[in-house]
Amino acid sequence: MTKYAAIRELHRLKVFIIISLGQFVSIVGSGLTSFALDLWVYQQTGSVTQYALIGLFNLVPPILISPIAGAFVDRWDRRWTMIISDFVAALATLFIALLFFTSRLQVWYICAAISVISVCNLFQRLASTTATTLLVPKKHLGRASGILQIGESITELFIPALAGILVLTIQLQGIFLIDFITYFFSLATLLIVKFPKLKTTAKTTKSDQGIGSLISDLVYSWNYTIKYPGLLGLLLYFAITNFIIGTISILLIPMLLTFVSSATAGSILSIGGIGTLVGSLLMGIWGGPKRSIYGILGFGMLLGVCIFSGGLRPSTTLITASIFGGLFCFTLIAGCSEALLLRKVAPDVQGRVFALMGMITSSSVPLAYLLAGPLADYVFEPLLANGGLLAGSVGSIIGVGKGRGIGLLFIVLGILQITATIYSYLYPHLKKLDPG
Repeated sequence: MTKYAAIRELHRLKVFIIISLGQFVSIVGSGLTSFALDLWVYQQTGSVTQYALIGLFNLVPPILISPIAGAFVDRWDRRWTMIISDFVAALATLFIALLFFTSRLQVWYICAAISVISVCNLFQRLASTTATTLLVPKKHLGRASGILQIGESITELFIPALAGILVLTIQLQGIFLIDFITYFFSLATLLIVKFPKLKTTAKTTKSDQGIGSLISDLVYSWNYTIKYPGLLGLLLYFAITNFIIGTISILLIPMLLTFVSSATAGSILSIGGIGTLVGSLLMGIWGGPKRSIYGILGFGMLLGVCIFSGGLRPSTTLITASIFGGLFCFTLIAGCSEALLLRKVAPDVQGRVFALMGMITSSSVPLAYLLAGPLADYVFEPLLANGGLLAGSVGSIIGVGKGRGIGLLFIVLGILQITATIYSYLYPHLKKLDPG
């Protein structure tokens, strides 16, 4: 590497670090506001349904708009996409703040604003992820992915506790002020840096000349994805994993509350959640294996073992270890997959292709949210109730009574994860996706 190339690489890494810092601060502010608004809705309404409605409006709009968002991200300048996304999200937050200060804030207004903010976050995330390829050399993409996840891990661990303290001390209006400050900080970091120019490939240039419409961009992203059987297989694997994780995320607390207090459940989740941070730190230092697909499938197998173990007994130690291990593995799976896709997909089409991939892999999560409750209440819990169909067989091993049906469902989900991983490993096109 020449001296000039080394200086240019160092400059780009500095830009990446500055942007990452700005995004981390912004995530903290948004996370505080989101958690505080969730508390406000539940305190004002006392309705679990309306509380859950906020999460639904945060989840569904980005999934529906993903392919269109990706096409626009590829057409637009990445930096300005991030700037505009931050600005519009700040306006939506300002809308909620004004309604709060004038005592007109209602749940439906929050749902509308949350939808706008979640869509802005989608544009922000796509632009930020695809910009990573422009700023970070291929050999460091795994570490870059880990660095980005460190910020997300820290916020997931500490925001609930911090938001709870701030709601009591500076109340919701103070949290709004913090959120605005973080938005301005993020915007400032984006305004003081410049991104390198994006080079288009001959293949995509030809495609753009032949079909320049938005619909054609969507068709192109689909054709690009199905052109690689291994890529489609990997997306299916992620969709299954996301369904399993989505189901567990809904049922974990109800299972815990059958044998521990709410305070103990919170402690278990907090200690187990450290696995996310440890996984992110490891990914940031290590960068993942040379062949990322082995990291994805290896940690995918361990994830299945952790899920299986979490359903075996109503033990705080076992479940805490299972949560820690599961989040540790899931973080490394995400880091390895992001590094692989950043290397595999051409930079000038990453927006539309990543958006379509995100829609495919995330579409199973709402299904998990819809099925988790009925599966637990009407299928698995009755099976292991006292006198249930499996009480004398499976129940003699994992126990009977309230919560044991959910435990059995966790065991089944763990087996499903392990089976999907083994099948994926045996699928030859998946290994060809990452020859190393």
